[in-house]
Amino acid sequence: MKDVKGEEQGTTMNHDFLINFTPQETRVAVLENAVVQELHIERNQSRGIVGNIYMGTVVRVLPGMQSAFVDIGIDRTAFLHIGDIWEPRPPNGHVAEERQIEKILSEGRNLMVQVLKDPIGTKGARLTTQISLAGRLLVYLPQERHIGISQRIGEEAARESLRQRIQALLAVDESGGFIVRTVAENACDDSLAADILYLRRLWEEIGERGRAAPPKALLHEDLNLAQRVLRDQVSRETKRILIDSRENFQKLSDFAAEYVPTALPLLEHYAGERPLFDILGIDDEIQKALARRVDLKSGGYLIFDQTEAMTTIDVNTGGFVGVRNFDDTIFKTNLEAAQTIARQLRLRNLGGIIIADFIDMDSAEHRSAVLEELNKVLAKDHTPITASGFTGLGLVEMTRKRTRESLAHVLCEACPTCEGRGEIKTARTMCYEILRELLREARQFNARELRLLAAPSVIDLFLDDESQSLAMLSEFIGKPISLHGESSYTQEQFDIVLL
Repeated sequence: MKDVKGEEQGTTMNHDFLINFTPQETRVAVLENAVVQELHIERNQSRGIVGNIYMGTVVRVLPGMQSAFVDIGIDRTAFLHIGDIWEPRPPNGHVAEERQIEKILSEGRNLMVQVLKDPIGTKGARLTTQISLAGRLLVYLPQERHIGISQRIGEEAARESLRQRIQALLAVDESGGFIVRTVAENACDDSLAADILYLRRLWEEIGERGRAAPPKALLHEDLNLAQRVLRDQVSRETKRILIDSRENFQKLSDFAAEYVPTALPLLEHYAGERPLFDILGIDDEIQKALARRVDLKSGGYLIFDQTEAMTTIDVNTGGFVGVRNFDDTIFKTNLEAAQTIARQLRLRNLGGIIIADFIDMDSAEHRSAVLEELNKVLAKDHTPITASGFTGLGLVEMTRKRTRESLAHVLCEACPTCEGRGEIKTARTMCYEILRELLREARQFNARELRLLAAPSVIDLFLDDESQSLAMLSEFIGKPISLHGESSYTQEQFDIVLL
């Protein structure tokens, strides 16, 4: 990851990790040159299950979808697609016939599965039967034989060298394959061998538990958030890791000493009076990451709308008039927007389909420059993400892998007043709706009087602009209508009491 300002000045990127522990949750902020780039939150009561391995039980096979529902002992059944069912590769590399899930699985069968994605919204967890165990330097694939190299290691000579080194460390009769992670590019053979040994032992322990485990048993739990940060994200650019809990500082020190020795000297216990997340305004950044509008330094702004199907981002010039002509204004705004979009995707942990509506640019050169800048900043993302070119309507389509809930879904819930719409009916709309309901009630029931209980804003409108409408209705139905304001009612809430 690179901060735009630091990149322009040619400064060295310094990464800091701030880890805040409370009995209820763990929060991690990733900073780059003192600017927050990522936020991670894990709550003890709703800890993610990605990477966990279970002894699942097939409860239903769906031939039409080529999928199955599997019970792994959590609230909702999990989802297993045929594409995520591992099978041995034939010697020639070709599958003889198309697989059918109804011939592979049957209801009641127990099988070892690993979680690919957490339950998100109304969707259950997504599973795979191809097990992978992540270490600091390597990912172990016990069912495979090949050795893969991270795509982030670009030089072919370095990739081939790593492949040969791993092959030399493996015994001829040993099973299983490995993927070499980016952090292993400069690792020594002793470190690689230690990671291989650790992962093989872990797989043996999981296998032993699996042979004796009852259905729906948890066979392996992935590391907690703080441990995953040490394992996956600490790099040569990391300057320090601040931890505000002495007890957890000691636990992480012990973990680092055994599994991530390069991270051990970077750990620091923060014992200051001010809360750790107050030092650089992390809590303020969290609030901004929940907002719909994001202001740009130039005066422009972005609007984020997150829905079940996709996230849309609208780019606007706002008050940006700082350059000579309008085309340059649009170009500068879109450039800054590209940089901000990449950072906000990480901060908000947005996944799935993402559509960015940049301001229309007539110049093909400008469009190419904006797309190049966007791809450059997106390349720093730890989560797999792809971006296409501009469509005919000036949109850029992106997909970002979604494995866990977004920041907004972790911290927020749908508004009970608007039920997630982001808007409510006006007081006047409610008055007309109430008038129709009063007429309906008067025709259906023979009451002496009708009493309306509604929000004060609605009652005030009935006493003012809509008083004549209410009087006309009362005369038409031949019954008095009394009004009573309820401060606890939302603007869309009302009740009609028959007296």
